[in-house]
Amino acid sequence: MPPTPDAIAAGSAVPDRGRADACPGALRLHAADDGALARVRLPGGLLTAGQALALADAAEALGDGALETTSRGNVQLRGLRSDCGAELAARLRAAGLLPSDTHERVRNIVASPLAGLDGIGRADIRAWVRELDVRLCASTWAAGLSGKFLFALDDGRGDVASLNADVTLIAGPDGGALLRYGRAELGTPVADPVAAALEAARTVLDAAAGRAWHAREIPDLLPPGTRRLPLPAADPNPPLGVLPGGLSLGVRFGRASAVQWRLLAEASAGEVRLTPWRGAVLPGAQARWLEPLAAAGLRTASGTAWERATACTGLPGCGKSLADVRADAARALDGAPDAPQVRAGGPGLLPVHWSGCERRCGRPSGRWVDVLATGQGYRVTVTGGLPLDVTGRAAAEAVAQARRAN
Repeated sequence: MPPTPDAIAAGSAVPDRGRADACPGALRLHAADDGALARVRLPGGLLTAGQALALADAAEALGDGALETTSRGNVQLRGLRSDCGAELAARLRAAGLLPSDTHERVRNIVASPLAGLDGIGRADIRAWVRELDVRLCASTWAAGLSGKFLFALDDGRGDVASLNADVTLIAGPDGGALLRYGRAELGTPVADPVAAALEAARTVLDAAAGRAWHAREIPDLLPPGTRRLPLPAADPNPPLGVLPGGLSLGVRFGRASAVQWRLLAEASAGEVRLTPWRGAVLPGAQARWLEPLAAAGLRTASGTAWERATACTGLPGCGKSLADVRADAARALDGAPDAPQVRAGGPGLLPVHWSGCERRCGRPSGRWVDVLATGQGYRVTVTGGLPLDVTGRAAAEAVAQARRAN
């Protein structure tokens, strides 16, 4: 799970990174305690069923037999042999998942997963995703972007706009879009969205001068006098279950076995869309698949304690961790009461994140419940509140109570 980006105050000076961007990719593998790790970029989270099967085959043949979805709708393979790089690359190329060796780490594009399915969004932005990916890979300068740089293409509902990507496009009613840099509260109207997104990325790259990775680290990117418009309010991530146009599913902590992955491909009507919330949307999938998907361990219903619950890798994958946080978190969530349904203007459960060490990789933003391993148990803290050290079963009860501290 990737760490939460560095918090940089608005208007602060451009930081001096002092080190190279070491973000892993499909060709640049990361050495973890459980073996090598590869991160495969999937622009817009879009996969064909055949590509999903190819990833499952690679995970079984070369890794630990499981796949992890990330907060950017990408996929990670873990437990890889240190000498499997060439074979993995060949498998990905054959499946159409590695169109560029030089640009593969910068193909970070998230997109509204329900675009074109439920009639809410203003545009089916999949065409934008594909055009941006092609033009990004064809732009020599784009290879200089950080592997952490993120584009978000929002169909107008405000879902992926809430992720505060480096460059965000929000579809308008006339075929154009609002363009937003980083965490800016206002956007600029653009007539050619993809061209504008590329130009914005180049502006960030030039302004960063090798000292910054993200747009939010660079003040005053938009020129004075630029006309700006308010952004749409953000909607929550897709509910689970049967939706107009298909099925929406959740993957526990984003980790699915090859068996579960193949079932997703089988249940699909040929397309799988991974969401930035570690779920999957299957356009055209029939409701009859819901029961076998649930039986396989995938989440098929909203309103449980698993809502907005995340965890870092923990033991045994990370040697810095003080606990097997995913196993502990799963026990706590499975034994917790169901989440209150969010009513109009009403509270839901606070996000919760289990961490194995002080780095808190993958932590959410905003107000959340911090569950930190201490070696003797866990320290439970609501953002801004007082910590509570607990052990054993008391941890689950303390977390459940803290999540209702709205």
